[in-house]
Amino acid sequence: MSKGFFNIPAAINEPIKNYAPGSQERKELKAMLHQLRSETKDIPMYIDGKEVRTGKKMRLAPPHDHKHTLGHYHAGDKLHIKSAIKAALSAKKNWEKLPWEQRASIFLKAADLIAGPYRAKLNAATMLGQSKNVYQAEIDSACEIIDFLRFNVQYMSEIYKQQPLSVSGSGVWNRLEQRPLEGFIFALTPFNFTAIAGNLPSSCAMMGNVVVWKPSNSAIYSADVLMEVFRKAGLPAGVINLVYVSGQEAGDVIFSHPDFAGIHFTGSTEVFRNVWKTIGNNINNYKSYPRIVGETGGKDFIIAHPSADLKVLTTALSRGAFEYQGQKCSAASRAYIPKSIWPEVKKLLLADIASFKMGPTEDFTNFINAVIDEKSFDKIAGFIDTARKDKKVEIIAGGHYNKSKGYFIEPTVLLTKDPYYVTMREEIFGPVLTIYVYEDKKFEQTLDIINKTSNYALTGSIISQDRYAIETAAKKLSQSAGNFYINDKCTGAVVGQQPFGGARGSGTNDKAGSMINLLRWVSPRTIKESFVPPTDYRYPFLQKD
Repeated sequence: MSKGFFNIPAAINEPIKNYAPGSQERKELKAMLHQLRSETKDIPMYIDGKEVRTGKKMRLAPPHDHKHTLGHYHAGDKLHIKSAIKAALSAKKNWEKLPWEQRASIFLKAADLIAGPYRAKLNAATMLGQSKNVYQAEIDSACEIIDFLRFNVQYMSEIYKQQPLSVSGSGVWNRLEQRPLEGFIFALTPFNFTAIAGNLPSSCAMMGNVVVWKPSNSAIYSADVLMEVFRKAGLPAGVINLVYVSGQEAGDVIFSHPDFAGIHFTGSTEVFRNVWKTIGNNINNYKSYPRIVGETGGKDFIIAHPSADLKVLTTALSRGAFEYQGQKCSAASRAYIPKSIWPEVKKLLLADIASFKMGPTEDFTNFINAVIDEKSFDKIAGFIDTARKDKKVEIIAGGHYNKSKGYFIEPTVLLTKDPYYVTMREEIFGPVLTIYVYEDKKFEQTLDIINKTSNYALTGSIISQDRYAIETAAKKLSQSAGNFYINDKCTGAVVGQQPFGGARGSGTNDKAGSMINLLRWVSPRTIKESFVPPTDYRYPFLQKD
């Protein structure tokens, strides 16, 4: 760590471009979409700064047009994981002793590259590979990853500036050193946010760590662009190694390695719990206790009070449940509506849904696109089919799906009489919202139901114009959501404004987009230097009266 400190550019949130007809950004993005669709990309792994091609090619296709080939990635195996670990550990010595401002420069440059010349390419890759509409891609693969990189540099500088008390003339100088972890970090990243895929490895590397990064297979297309940006920004060979292997093969090698120092994870609760169990079973093999940081599932809620503004509520439901086809950890998937306002809310919500246009991302007028893959499609369709046969549930919107061209599922609203029905409890990760209508006088009892219905605790919101009701909900639901929203949808956390993460079955709540998260990737060492140390063990109290 450098002892000097420099004025770094103050982090501010990246402005969101609107891609209005006739705008320059719209023209550039449309041209890039056309270019990427006209190519068949050959995507290697990146180990020790080298492109690695195995010849075992796996096809990539847009979820909304699965007969079109975007390219192929080269799948690896255990030997490639071992090579990636070796490369990371070889790079570690020089990387961790590099002054922090030099590491900062790399990631600030990466942010500027994404904000400028790579913006269209990264957005287009996300739109095609992960079926995000233009706005969802812009706020994710442009603005949020830019914000992560810039704000994390600011948080890093603030962490290094924090020093213990040293009193002038006391003969002692106290210092605090923030060391990278001893070993390598495993970054396991999801399909649904390009920004998360970029943040999980880069936040660890920024603090002087070296990383083995395994993205979701469904996000390799955009991960390749992120790696191109990191390399262009000057990231040294071996600091972040990008591999495409099965989770089982990666786990077998990584979780048995003595230099495994931590995992930065976003994904399913089931996988995270299995990872935690495996680490626990192997704890005697490691040089140190690995850091386990994870953001997992959610069963996120919106509770409306009888005083709710109906248009605010309807918009929160429409956007919160159905933006990006409900494939957000924070997506509203259960809602509790008072009986007195339900008829009007139903009318407004159904009108919104009827106006949604669904189709490919290349058509900017489409609000709804495809779910990520056939496995997800079949799972979501299964929930809908089960609900269709259940007398306790009514499908009041959507309920249809088709995968002949793309994995399209209509935005679906279920109305249940049972607040503990399966779709009120289990994560679906798709465009399905379940609503329970409660008696107005049972507002507080409904809060209790929300608190104990699900084992998740990621996001939630209260829609109300009654301040007493808001306070009651905030207190009763204090452990039900790591991100709590008042009169807004339960999605859309912004880096630097609403650090993101939840507890219970939703993860370790280490708050991506905050200093809290970066502190997990360093190990502090306290140094005390005595200028005039004692030369006799005897204390004054030992003397005779």
